Amino acid sequence: MTLPSHDAWIHTSHTLLPRWKSLSLLSHQSTLPISISRVNQVDAARLDVEMSAMLKEQLVKVFLLMKPGMLFQYEAELDAFLEFLIWRFSIWVDKPTPGIALMNLRYRDERAVEPRDKVRTGLEGPGLTVAQKLWYCVATVGGQYIWARLQSFSAFRRWGDTEQRPLARRLWILIQRIEGIYRAASFGNLLIFLCTGRYRNLIERALRARLVYGSPNMNRAVSFEYMNRQLVWNEFSEMLLLLLPLLNSSSVKNLLRPFSKDKSSGSAEDGTACPICQATPTIPYVALPCQHRYCYYCLRTRCAAAPSFRCSRCSEPVVAMQRLGGVPTE
Repeated sequence: MTLPSHDAWIHTSHTLLPRWKSLSLLSHQSTLPISISRVNQVDAARLDVEMSAMLKEQLVKVFLLMKPGMLFQYEAELDAFLEFLIWRFSIWVDKPTPGIALMNLRYRDERAVEPRDKVRTGLEGPGLTVAQKLWYCVATVGGQYIWARLQSFSAFRRWGDTEQRPLARRLWILIQRIEGIYRAASFGNLLIFLCTGRYRNLIERALRARLVYGSPNMNRAVSFEYMNRQLVWNEFSEMLLLLLPLLNSSSVKNLLRPFSKDKSSGSAEDGTACPICQATPTIPYVALPCQHRYCYYCLRTRCAAAPSFRCSRCSEPVVAMQRLGGVPTE
């Protein structure tokens, strides 16, 4: 076996060196691929909506004593004002919105991502520029406000029902078509977002404002413990609201009477008090045949609600009721 000549080594190095330099240059110009949780991004948008609704609820309470219905006329302005406040104290000062902060996310300008030789985690990159922030405000605050006012004005003027004014009818059709195109584009953007994990809405896609993790060591800043407790309590309370009307309170009380801690007071209970309201009967009636004393309204309502009502003292079925010293009635 003969070794290659010295000239062959030099020729091979001169041939492969340009290719190696081109490949290394391409690798330095590329960026690290990162994957941002889609659930975190969707939850951030939902939390921002909940935050805006909570602020709106508190602001409405301030005007609670004013003329009824007055605040309803300016609901669009109120929503725009709250959205502007959130934008002013978050996006404008290079801070994430409350929902984005809870999900450990921040906005990054995808048009100015740094090259790979300076990137360590793939999350580095500058925030939004001043132009992006202003266009974000115009689209989210001004755009939504103008569109809401345009829809309410067209509905109030009944442009869709007007036949004598062709211009109003055409404007109504144009508004409906624009809304349909926007909804279709939003649905298409949602499908792309689910595939790529970038740009939750059309505004972020147009501005090239991408959500990335604020800290690489924390993926999600929300604990499910409180959420699980809240869900369990809601289900339990709904079950109680369903079952309590079906239970006979006197029967449950008699069932739990043996387990009562205060047995001495129960044994020495005053026999003249109504066992239902625990007060002196105003119109005293007795249950038959056990002869225990009740208020008329207490005994009457219980017998009407449950035909098989049993006495709260002795659990004997009540077949009739009689005024104290009077004639028995069914």
